Amino acid sequence: MPLFPPHLTRFLPILAPLLILEIILKGIALWKAARHNQLYWFIAIVIINSVGLLPLIYLAFFQANRKSK
Repeated sequence: MPLFPPHLTRFLPILAPLLILEIILKGIALWKAARHNQLYWFIAIVIINSVGLLPLIYLAFFQANRKSK
């Protein structure tokens, strides 16, 4: 008995990089939201599984700006 059904194995080359990208984006977004005390964003990113869209939106538009010295 195969691990994956035969019709799903052709999607593995596409899904594997997307899964890795999702993990990386979610990790970076969670780390930055926690570091900047943005609790609502942290909770939303943890709960909502959006295939990388929510972490990408947070990183692109809503993360706290760095203070310039």
